[in-house]
Amino acid sequence: MNRANSSSPAQPECPVTREIFARGLIAILRAPTTAHFPAVVDTLLGAGIHAIEITLTTRGALRCIRDLKAAYGSEAVIGAGTVLTGSEAQACADAGATFVVSPVAAGDVVRTARAAGIATYPGALTPTEIHTAAGTGAPAVKLFPASAVSPRYISDLHGPLPDIPIIPTGGISLTDIPGWMAAGAAAVGLGTPLIGAAATEGVDKDLAARSRQAVDAVTEARAAR
Repeated sequence: MNRANSSSPAQPECPVTREIFARGLIAILRAPTTAHFPAVVDTLLGAGIHAIEITLTTRGALRCIRDLKAAYGSEAVIGAGTVLTGSEAQACADAGATFVVSPVAAGDVVRTARAAGIATYPGALTPTEIHTAAGTGAPAVKLFPASAVSPRYISDLHGPLPDIPIIPTGGISLTDIPGWMAAGAAAVGLGTPLIGAAATEGVDKDLAARSRQAVDAVTEARAAR
């Protein structure tokens, strides 16, 4: 078998995934309610972060996704996170989400998202889980929790599994971004280290600066490859 010529199990097969990969960042918003999310998203977009994940553990998440899509249209890439079932994936698609992210590799989430025409990024940690998640046809796999490993983990994975795009998420600080990018991450997911208390208490004066720092870290890391 010529493995170099075998078909890849996971590829950036849709415009949304290509855009996320091109920019390299997903901002993750999680809070008790979405009250402060519109202002947070406005600040993120102004600083150059366009992929926004609204987690379903937040009360009013689906309505927020609808409102953000109506407000920003194609300017923002709005998705949903912590999607655990096919019915949740369908509800997210119906609300206008263009991608869904899960902490686990749930086959019904992938199937439902693909049928709805939106991108899906299942979560996995071990090589077996990552290979299985990629085998569902998802265009990328969320490495979660990334804090359990180091950036070298991606380098090691890409030896035997070179064609699986990986998005490390969970516990990644702004200063960690260059290491993950250098190791071959397709993008990184950033929650509290980027958003801080803005999702729960309102936009603070440092959110825009943190966002620009994240954007610059991706740009500089890729230029140094």
